[in-house]
Amino acid sequence: MKKFTKIAISNEEDLIMGKSLFPVTCGNNLTIGAGKVYPEINFTLPTMMITKETIPEVKKHYSEIMDNILNRSKILNIPGLVVEFEQLPPMTDVPEWGAEITELIKKELDKFYVETGIPNALRVTVLDLRDADHPPLLRTGIASEKTISGFELCAQAGADILSIESVGGKEVHDQALMYGDLHGIAASLGILSYRDMGWLWDNITSIAKKYGCITGGDTACGFSNTAMQLAGQGMLPNILAAIDRAASAPRSLAAFEHGAIGPSKDCAYEGPIIKAITGYPISMEGKSSCCAHFSPLGNIAAAAADLWSNESVQNIRLLSGTAPEAFMELLAYDCRLFNKAIESNNALELRNLMVESDVEHSVEALILEPNVVIEIAKAIVNKESGYEKTKAAIETAYNSIDVSLSNNKISLSNTEIEWMKKIEEEISAFSKTEEEAVEYLEMMYGTFFSSQAYGL
Repeated sequence: MKKFTKIAISNEEDLIMGKSLFPVTCGNNLTIGAGKVYPEINFTLPTMMITKETIPEVKKHYSEIMDNILNRSKILNIPGLVVEFEQLPPMTDVPEWGAEITELIKKELDKFYVETGIPNALRVTVLDLRDADHPPLLRTGIASEKTISGFELCAQAGADILSIESVGGKEVHDQALMYGDLHGIAASLGILSYRDMGWLWDNITSIAKKYGCITGGDTACGFSNTAMQLAGQGMLPNILAAIDRAASAPRSLAAFEHGAIGPSKDCAYEGPIIKAITGYPISMEGKSSCCAHFSPLGNIAAAAADLWSNESVQNIRLLSGTAPEAFMELLAYDCRLFNKAIESNNALELRNLMVESDVEHSVEALILEPNVVIEIAKAIVNKESGYEKTKAAIETAYNSIDVSLSNNKISLSNTEIEWMKKIEEEISAFSKTEEEAVEYLEMMYGTFFSSQAYGL
């Protein structure tokens, strides 16, 4: 287990797009984080059944997608490309199907590199099936075996980067989120998720080393992105979603403590905190992800991005062409702007404009402001256990919000102000030790999780 005891990027001006302290080279001669931002195109199927009978049609869709996005990439003369194959449930449930599609996409990318010389890489995100049981078994059972097998077979089939949107702790976090229980949120992320991440990423790293793949990273998509979407629909306070974002960083950091080297997942909006701590490159998504979900982080998400993604878009027909092809063009033009700013020494100015354009409108965006990111990162590395790191991230995020509110940098509704008071009270009442926090989880949510699944 690698310990991060100090942050890699301590000056907020160095937390910037296209540049990481430890660039990653993978795939067909693609180096990520060394001075350019590359598009990471993500796509999925139109609404359809995935069965043994429809697999030929499924493969035909992926072949068409690759033809269209690679043709668009060639026309736009992009400097490099990452393709993300994000598996759908049946593709991990039958791991051989996921491997077959991985091989199909990889062959297309290899051929494209030979023909054009454009560097590229394939990220495969295996679906986490391990919450199929209730409570989730996580480390044992058929669902766990299929998830791990998915990594093994896709690594064999040619994946360059391995990633996952892991679910350990989500069964408790979802409950705590519904009740606005910050204590439960902190303990589920800092103890359950953090422990599961360690176990899971030890396994992923072992597979990656065996087959020469890159360990990309994880995402708190099922946690703080859920909070973000619920807040966006008025079902949760924005202040709670913002705090939850900071709280998710230590559990995502655990992937890097157990072997990941980036680039992290695009839907990991906690990515800038991870980059500040580790110095590894990150993938991000913002306005370009509106095909999959809305967010208050449209511009600021690009501030420190090394890859710029669109989340996931269905292979459907638009007036211009297919949706994946159209979003490939959108990403390519965004990256042109980022890279021209870097080349002309205007990256910091562009970054600051993107940051400022979002922060005044959203307390959630404030958590991604570079100086706030640095403060949260410092707080995390100063603590030892996952639970302590999570509490420190929450406390630092709360203090940053409080100061910004006092300075009129952000504004909150009266309801949100009341939640600020509630959150302050909850922070002061947090369990002092991890042991006490486990007791709290067992008392409040014991029927939702299995202690054995987390090695407790």
